[in-house]
Amino acid sequence: MSFTTKLRPLLFPRFMTTSTTRLMSDTTAYNCKALNVTQAAPFVFNVELNRPNKMNALNKAMWEEVGEVFTKLDRDQECRVVVLSAAGKMFSSGIDLSDLSQLASVVYSEDDIARKSMFMYQNIRHLQDLFTTIEKCKKPVIGCVHNACVGAGVDLITTTDIRLCTTDAWFCVKEVDMGLAADVGTLQRLPKVIGSQSVVSDLCLTARRMGSEEAERCGLVSSVFQTKEEMMSAAMDMATMIAAKSPVAVQGTKMNLVYSREHSVEEGLDQVAKWNMTMLQSEDLMKSAMAAMDKSNTEPPEFANL
Repeated sequence: MSFTTKLRPLLFPRFMTTSTTRLMSDTTAYNCKALNVTQAAPFVFNVELNRPNKMNALNKAMWEEVGEVFTKLDRDQECRVVVLSAAGKMFSSGIDLSDLSQLASVVYSEDDIARKSMFMYQNIRHLQDLFTTIEKCKKPVIGCVHNACVGAGVDLITTTDIRLCTTDAWFCVKEVDMGLAADVGTLQRLPKVIGSQSVVSDLCLTARRMGSEEAERCGLVSSVFQTKEEMMSAAMDMATMIAAKSPVAVQGTKMNLVYSREHSVEEGLDQVAKWNMTMLQSEDLMKSAMAAMDKSNTEPPEFANL
């Protein structure tokens, strides 16, 4: 018996008798109309845009469900990683034009301009907040894009942590052709995702299409796959790998990455020091160290839910 095998019961007596059986999360809590939410693997959820007959156009119902679902996933202890994908022939054609026409009816009404403006402001901020729930979700989100990703679809995927796409994928910041500035996150997040203000301005001012090869080259996506099936398989493999790691480490890493993107290096260093002054005392650190030292055991350690 190795030294680490002898030591493990002394360090983790309560874990030696814990059952390894995991209860699958009750996905009925995610009963949606515009989204399809499934638990694809232990601790891995797939959130699928599910309006294929409408080219996954983002209507009010889908927008609201995105906010509701990712708020729940953030609190769901059985969820550690989320894969965001879409049903049908494309990822998303952008905002549902019928919803846009409803806003136009407000603009051209005879109501007082102050009241119309306040309504528009509150509506835009609400839509922004619904997408921001993806960014605020402590669980890493892997975005999977196939075929078209237009307008609000780009707003959506820029909130994800990792992005994959198929060779036939293309991206278009379409708003300028619709007579407005993109207002749900693209203009704020895309420069930080890509890192080139010139490329971002090019895309946003011309509304041209960016193909998958350019998207990978500029860093919008990490990898490109020949088919949607290959992409989803790779995304699930990645999600399963991440889900097997300490949720304390994974969630802490995401939260500090998001924080540091919006703050100075010094502020980011201080934030992670404050995080780790507590989290370094977690049992997950010792369990991971013990597993790394035990060369005879190829199975990853089992971590409690967070």
